[in-house]
Amino acid sequence: MLFGDGSLAAMAAADAAKAAVRSVANFDWTFIALLAFVLVGVYVPQIKKKNWNGIAAALALYGVHWLYEIANAVICHFSGYALWHVSPESTSLILLVGVSWELSMMFSIAGFLSDLLPEDKNMKILGINNRIVFAIGNALLFSLFEIFLANTPAFIWVYKWWGAIPVFITTYIPFFLAAFLTYDLPRKKQKIFLCSLWGLVAILLIVLIPLGII
Repeated sequence: MLFGDGSLAAMAAADAAKAAVRSVANFDWTFIALLAFVLVGVYVPQIKKKNWNGIAAALALYGVHWLYEIANAVICHFSGYALWHVSPESTSLILLVGVSWELSMMFSIAGFLSDLLPEDKNMKILGINNRIVFAIGNALLFSLFEIFLANTPAFIWVYKWWGAIPVFITTYIPFFLAAFLTYDLPRKKQKIFLCSLWGLVAILLIVLIPLGII
């Protein structure tokens, strides 16, 4: 499935997802295990290696991901359905209508793909800056995997105009561009960008969740 089908079944599954946001009915201990893996298994070794550029890239992608998830939840509130939903049966906890705990933990470390970037930030591949090429390549990979997810009960596209191509262009390319361009910023600019990004995320969550919008 490359796009949503607008079917009654898809809308019913999306309605179930909306009703389950932040419900603990499906909570299990994989929640703790995944958190421990991300913190102890990924971030601690990166901190120990002083891979500050990689950590900045990871936090940049994760922060942009949260902005997108907030926007997706806002769309759901005002239009009835989000661009993407996650099913309650597939997760221990739905954080916002389009993101489960498991997906969120994956995105929290996805930016460490920056470790694969060439050392020379100005090197070109087929005449294109390697950061842009790597961003497009990783975006394509994630988009292809999302096609698989959309063909499972875990992930739901409702709108017929939303699917793999819009996801690739409007979502995953910006995710990886944010990560890979942040990777090369001077340390001071990295800090300014990340503080601004995560400050905005925090403000939106603090305001919108109590209002019942997301």
